Amino acid sequence: MKKYLTVFGLSFQNEFTYRLNFILWRFRNVLRVLMTFFLWNSIFSQNRIAFGYSREQMMAYVFLVLVITAFVSSAPSNDNIGGEIANGDLSNYLTKPISYMKYWLTRDWSSKLLNLLFAFGEISLLYFWLRPQLIINSSPGSVVIGVLLCVSAALIYFLVTKLAVMVAFWIPENTWGLMFSFLVLFEVLSGAIFPLDVLPTLGSKLLQFTPFPYMIYYPIAVMVGKLSPAQGLRILLQSLVWLGVGIWLVNKMWKSGLKTYSATGR
Repeated sequence: MKKYLTVFGLSFQNEFTYRLNFILWRFRNVLRVLMTFFLWNSIFSQNRIAFGYSREQMMAYVFLVLVITAFVSSAPSNDNIGGEIANGDLSNYLTKPISYMKYWLTRDWSSKLLNLLFAFGEISLLYFWLRPQLIINSSPGSVVIGVLLCVSAALIYFLVTKLAVMVAFWIPENTWGLMFSFLVLFEVLSGAIFPLDVLPTLGSKLLQFTPFPYMIYYPIAVMVGKLSPAQGLRILLQSLVWLGVGIWLVNKMWKSGLKTYSATGR
């Protein structure tokens, strides 16, 4: 445990190495919130209710996207694991008394902590500037379920991205293309741009059979009162199923990949 705490502390410090990249990433997220805020603000200037949301619920959704996205999708391992497999640097980790996946999970969570701290600061500044009216479900049951859904969402995101980058064991030159495809799907299908229940009923129901809505939409839907605690509990159980499937697939793919790994470049 101590070695992972050391990794966590060092990784947190390393986040400040590429300050410009970090600032641009945070600026991108703030800009997206502003764009969606003014879009929905324009829509609600003509309607009191739109797509089943009140103005206050939708504004809360828009603001929570910034926080949840900072927690779920901040992951430096997305850019490194595929490259380390492709160029043979993975060997440096296989000879050490540390789990490679736990190592990167620890690094990811240090990045999440930093991004989350900045997200709360950004949300505070935007709130005092825009002064929106927000509705957030503060009942204990909804808060607990919402937090558990966020933790599950972050782990599901970690596992799905690892499945994408571990293709480098077999096709090292196409890792980034697959990862980029996943990120595009994540932006559109996770609820990071718009609530998924604005889609036709069939579309939103079909998305339940993919891992995407469990990453952003469902945690926020519970927090803004679109789902009751009972519904939220059902969604939490479904997300845990996806979590279990993801763990099984990652372990299986990792073991299969190691059998074909040849340390090319080393």
